[in-house]
Amino acid sequence: MRKGAPPKLRSAISGIAWPVVPDAKAASLLALLYQFDQIQWWTPEELRAAQFSQLAQLLAHAAATVPFYRARLAAAGFDSRHPLTAEVWQKIPVLERREVQQTPVALHSARTPQGHGKTFTVTTSGSTGRPVTVVRTAIDGLHWDAHTLRGHLWQRRDLRGKLAVIRAQGDDKARWPKGATLDRWGAVTGAVFETGPAVVLNAAEPIDRQLEWLVRQNPDYLVVLPTHLGELVRLAREQGVKLPRLKGIETLGGMLAPETRRASAEAWGVAVADTYSAQELGYMALQCPDHEHFHVTAESVLLEILDERGEPCAAGTSGRVVVTPLHNFAMPLIRYAIGDYAEAGPPCACGRGLPVLTRILGRVRNLLTLPTGERMGAMFVNDVFKDAPVAQFQVVQHALDHLEMRIVPTRPFTADDERRIAESVTARLGHPFRITFSYLEEIPRGTGGKFEDFRSEIAP
Repeated sequence: MRKGAPPKLRSAISGIAWPVVPDAKAASLLALLYQFDQIQWWTPEELRAAQFSQLAQLLAHAAATVPFYRARLAAAGFDSRHPLTAEVWQKIPVLERREVQQTPVALHSARTPQGHGKTFTVTTSGSTGRPVTVVRTAIDGLHWDAHTLRGHLWQRRDLRGKLAVIRAQGDDKARWPKGATLDRWGAVTGAVFETGPAVVLNAAEPIDRQLEWLVRQNPDYLVVLPTHLGELVRLAREQGVKLPRLKGIETLGGMLAPETRRASAEAWGVAVADTYSAQELGYMALQCPDHEHFHVTAESVLLEILDERGEPCAAGTSGRVVVTPLHNFAMPLIRYAIGDYAEAGPPCACGRGLPVLTRILGRVRNLLTLPTGERMGAMFVNDVFKDAPVAQFQVVQHALDHLEMRIVPTRPFTADDERRIAESVTARLGHPFRITFSYLEEIPRGTGGKFEDFRSEIAP
């Protein structure tokens, strides 16, 4: 936010303009933001002690109400009558994604504590192509919302500006040429602060349409997938397209390549702020306000970077990401291996005690190339496999007209299964692709531990 232009709070009471009286949810979010503002300056030791105090509550609840964890926690030496120690914590086995797939009901709490609010369900393939369904609570979701606001404040965005969002919206929503228009920056930010308008476009649109729409909208800020941003910038430079009002870009939902950062700055003169999140977990890290690396959202998750032996990685080394949401008491995910890899970083020069991630690996989502030469996001992959009998999937584009469906099935596929998927893909993409099926016992990771649920082998 520019000096002298702090964000203006939204009043929930008619006739009360100042001081503002927020509604109950906005007040809860502001209370969390106030605490976040204090906690970020704590020492790592103070932060770790507070996380372990919350983990002790979560583990006691899981041991008492979640069948999956009773023997698991007891075998690690956890006893709710004693303080949780690092030694006990490290003895708790990592929760693998396949375990969440295979035993989802056993991970549900028999009783969620009062005050945690309503539960809701999210289904995601994440970066691994392994679909999982997770139950979350309103309190857990409140932390997601608070970190959304924190991201705006950290990046000093002028909330009075116009926000453009290009994200997956479902097949028939926010389509080109109009997209959708909102009178504020969404239900969360707009409920707490007075904001400018927001416009939304479905990320399934081809890149050339996305750019044309952006030029018409001429936004102050843009939220977009990293792979789409790279293509938008490439096309904008080819066509000499500028976005004269653009002040900042936020990327989410994939790995942001360094060259995309540089190209965005060269083409449009703005910096990119990246985020790290997952539907089943919420925000895990936000880009530092002063640097290009990330700060873990340690008030809401305990994030570990572990080597092949399961030991914490030192700064400068990479390992797999293991995450524990601190406030999901409906379906605790204790030491959950999300399937990503990241590099641990040293303490940040900004002075914040929040843990640092130097790089996040393994979340590239490539773009599909249509037979016409148009390039577009591959959002269709999650939808077409949503109800299919698959444990893991990957779609590979070998040629302009050829898509290979690599599948780890939970039961043998029938001709009807293949037909339904093929028809769904061709209907969504609008082109008669040649679709082949391959059945595997496991889909391995690629170079550097990366997994892509869609991968294009067509040269850019």
